[in-house]
Amino acid sequence: MLLLFLFLAVLLLTYSNGANDNFKGVATLWGSGTMAYRPALILATVATFAGSICSYFFAEELIKNFSGKGLVPDDIIQSVEFTLSVALAAGVTVLLATRFGFPISTTHGLVGALVGAGLVAVGTAVNFAKLGASFFLPLILGPVLAVVLGSLVYVLFRQGRRAAGITEASCVCVGDAWVPVASVPTAAFTTLPTLRAGTGTQAECQNLYQGQFIGLNFQPLINNLHYASAAAMSFARGLNDTPKLVGLLLLCKFFAMPVNVLILAVAMAIGGLLNARKVADTMSKKISKLNHGQGFTANLITSLLVIAASKFGLPVSTTHVSVGSIYGIGLVNGTANSREIAKIGLSWLLTLPVAALLSAGFYYAFHTLGQ
Repeated sequence: MLLLFLFLAVLLLTYSNGANDNFKGVATLWGSGTMAYRPALILATVATFAGSICSYFFAEELIKNFSGKGLVPDDIIQSVEFTLSVALAAGVTVLLATRFGFPISTTHGLVGALVGAGLVAVGTAVNFAKLGASFFLPLILGPVLAVVLGSLVYVLFRQGRRAAGITEASCVCVGDAWVPVASVPTAAFTTLPTLRAGTGTQAECQNLYQGQFIGLNFQPLINNLHYASAAAMSFARGLNDTPKLVGLLLLCKFFAMPVNVLILAVAMAIGGLLNARKVADTMSKKISKLNHGQGFTANLITSLLVIAASKFGLPVSTTHVSVGSIYGIGLVNGTANSREIAKIGLSWLLTLPVAALLSAGFYYAFHTLGQ
């Protein structure tokens, strides 16, 4: 019976992960006006599902890390009460954050849950050296590195664009169309007296690029690159997150590993489709205002960092890296919302202790009932 509860708890956690994380890969598409919410969500779901399936072949090290092996003694890892406590605590923590629109890290929730249950189970026998090297260091360095790289790479791309003669035009709204200011003749406003025109804000009017790159119009080119980078980031998230969740199913042995991966990939997709809107609003609209090129840059940095981390078995948080890259670019373009970042940062600080306390309480209750 406990094994069945464990299986259901991991499904709950995976659903929560999809609800909180799936849209993050395409947040810049919706935020920049490149794509509407529903098509962006479908793109994120398909790409994340593909990354989840591929994680079976490329992320064995993450599966080992998030089974808890080496963090606590092996006999505790084999305890259903321990793993069930970790899955439940992390799932509840992520669901609570999703309910209030906070983009937190499932990875952080899992680490907190592992520590909380581990401390109750074995006390100081928890391997804090492994905890720091394999978990805390990547989680701390991830967002810092993303802010730095996001800022630097965006500055380099911007300088390269300007050197190539590609300009970023302001625009006016004429009827239902967005028209670059430089291309609107003065006579247009006298010959069309029935139309009213005025400069649009960034929320009302897209920033359009004027010029060509390697013989191609730059605006359609950057749009297509933006789509590709969003898909790559969603793929990377599925690749990095699914093994962490599969590691919790090693005790169940209900299905073979490929079937476990498939089941969790489906649960993650459903969570994103049904319950992603509040976190999507935060990620897309409240951290920084990005245009197409800036969104592409943020996604590129995030996907490269997360794919590299998956390759080396480092459990970085896609959430932390994504928020860091978006915020880093916002610092350069002057649109970064530091008040919102402070709220998100507070939710990150609370994730670990909340998950740890829940996990400790669950483990104590299950262990006591089992005696």
